[in-house]
Amino acid sequence: MIAPAASLRRLRTALRGVALGLSLLVPGLAAAAESAPAMTPRVTATLIADRDAVVPGERFRMALVQRLAPGWHSYWRNPGDSGEPTRIDWELPPGVTAGPLQWPAPEAIPFPPLVNFGFKGEVVLPVEISVPASLRPGETLRIRAKASWLVCETICIPEEGSFALSLPVESASVVDEAAATRIAAAEAALPRPAGFTAALAATGEDGLSLTLPGLPEGAREVFFFPHTDTLIDHSAPQLLNGGTLALKRSDAFKLDGAEQEGVLTFTQDGTRRALLLAATAEPALLAAGPQARAPAVATLPPPPPAETLTLWIALGFAFAGGLILNLMPCVLPVLFIKALGFAQMAQASRATLRLHGLLFLAGVVATFLTLAGLVVALGAGWGFQLQSPPLVIGLAVLMVLIGLNLLGAFEVGGRIQGLGGSVATGNGPAGALLTGALAVVVATPCTAPFMGAAMGYAVTQPPALALAVFLALALGFAAPVVALSFAPGLLRLLPRPGPWMLVLKQAFAFPMFATAIWLIWVATVQAGAGGALAALVAILVAGFAVWLLGVTRARGRGLRLSALGLGLVLAFGVGAFVLDTAVPAPAAGARGGSEAWTPQRVAELQAQGKPVFVNFTAAWCITCLANERVALSRQEVKDAFARLGVVYLKADWTNRDATIAAALGEHGRAGVPLYLAYPGRAGAPAEILPQLLTADTVVAAAERAAEGRTAQAGR
Repeated sequence: MIAPAASLRRLRTALRGVALGLSLLVPGLAAAAESAPAMTPRVTATLIADRDAVVPGERFRMALVQRLAPGWHSYWRNPGDSGEPTRIDWELPPGVTAGPLQWPAPEAIPFPPLVNFGFKGEVVLPVEISVPASLRPGETLRIRAKASWLVCETICIPEEGSFALSLPVESASVVDEAAATRIAAAEAALPRPAGFTAALAATGEDGLSLTLPGLPEGAREVFFFPHTDTLIDHSAPQLLNGGTLALKRSDAFKLDGAEQEGVLTFTQDGTRRALLLAATAEPALLAAGPQARAPAVATLPPPPPAETLTLWIALGFAFAGGLILNLMPCVLPVLFIKALGFAQMAQASRATLRLHGLLFLAGVVATFLTLAGLVVALGAGWGFQLQSPPLVIGLAVLMVLIGLNLLGAFEVGGRIQGLGGSVATGNGPAGALLTGALAVVVATPCTAPFMGAAMGYAVTQPPALALAVFLALALGFAAPVVALSFAPGLLRLLPRPGPWMLVLKQAFAFPMFATAIWLIWVATVQAGAGGALAALVAILVAGFAVWLLGVTRARGRGLRLSALGLGLVLAFGVGAFVLDTAVPAPAAGARGGSEAWTPQRVAELQAQGKPVFVNFTAAWCITCLANERVALSRQEVKDAFARLGVVYLKADWTNRDATIAAALGEHGRAGVPLYLAYPGRAGAPAEILPQLLTADTVVAAAERAAEGRTAQAGR
């Protein structure tokens, strides 16, 4: 007679066999120990368990299995120079806990000039699950998880999958042999403790040495994968000399403590091995602190607050800010055009060159003073015109037309042809004047170092002094071009005019198109889909109008006048359409790990003892976007904010906002960017950060703000 327990075991075995057979015959039907797969053309992912039934109080193993298509890879816990590691968010019953993912040794995946750390083929990520003793036989343990991962080839695609497993709770656990074997093999391949401690030391200006006293003899192809992404330059070669591995320090070098961990891989007897390595950093390396290398312009000292400036210091700051403004990316397309104009005139007389330089200066000064008059009269800020979607769209149309003209797509005769050619190439008196004006208009999204404090001083002064500061800014902005026009010897260094100039002229069209794309994006941020539609319709109508004027150029005066009249009707019509369609959208809440800024929110957070970082920004502000990419979106900044309890607020000035404008004025600024770090003390004043940020600058300011909170708590 067969015992009841033995009968039950045989029944379970038979049922598992039936389930396995059905899962092979019916796609999507998974066995009890394996979830339904999440499938894309690049990855097939499943969640498996080494149990078909669990008992109260036990621990068992699960694993996320990813099968990657050929040529694609996912990422390790430290992804290297780019990428994101795989993550799992668990939905577990009360009392059930999941341990951390266990990572196999990665491989270095070059993508010149970067190197990523990740996996190809199949990767199995085990995790331990603990079951509480409070469960009772007869119940069902339901486990749900949502995993996200980044998979890359020449492009990168973020993916995710949802998984579910239901395991019966019984008095005796039932092992799923296939899944248990698979997970056990993955755990056997995990890096094992090295059994020795390495020593990490500084060598030279940017070198590191990793001394490996227990490295096996005959080890070759040695490579160190650190857990932290701020330790080494991932793409630099790692050279073994005896028992020491030579590394290069990361540009964002940072140590969180004396103990550093990572995985050491090497080949021995033709087999790749992996060790979990702990390294102790020497005291001198700890004392060195961050070694981030910032761009030279970012090392300029921050100017003093506007309220401490005198008129002469403000004029000096304005002139310096104007000079630096020439280096800002929003001005470069127009400078390309001016460079082309100078190349065409390299053999011109000195008088002609000087005239062009002075006319460029006149265009810059006239436009700056016009904008200054509006700033003073309206109480607006620098770049205020870019808060109007119709004006942004008008600039986008202008950039497209100039680009088409540079490519030779249209030429309009007579006076219009001379003016159009002048604007596009910078030649001719009208061209020099209008190029100066255009350079100022496209420069308004940028704010250079020293410039913010100078303008903040200007808007608090009587109109005459304010205009004087803006005049100094204009003179600084125009100075390089004017100096070049008065130094013809420098122009003779350029190649002689020839066919290359036509190619260069056509190439300069593409920076104009790039600027137009950016402006259309700004209009979309400001006015939503209506902004994009209005911009594209305006570009279409403008292109049709100039084409119409071109084809009727030699068709008789009557036809030309008719075409001009039709062009004006179209211009008025599309203008009305733009004004009606490109309406500023309601302000949306802040995104990207931040909250929307209000003065009340700052006061509330400070009263709670929380430090606050405020980012005054706008979609049309190139400097703002560059700072967000270079500094504010860096992982070390996010980690510092989380560690220090800093709340990140964004004040978005893309569309007009009187409250934000008033706050800028209170801090001596007339435009964005502005970055404030508030200590976690009620009413404590903010520290004003430089206008060009690095990750270390932001982290240091956050630490000072957090220290202010700690000081209050200690009193």
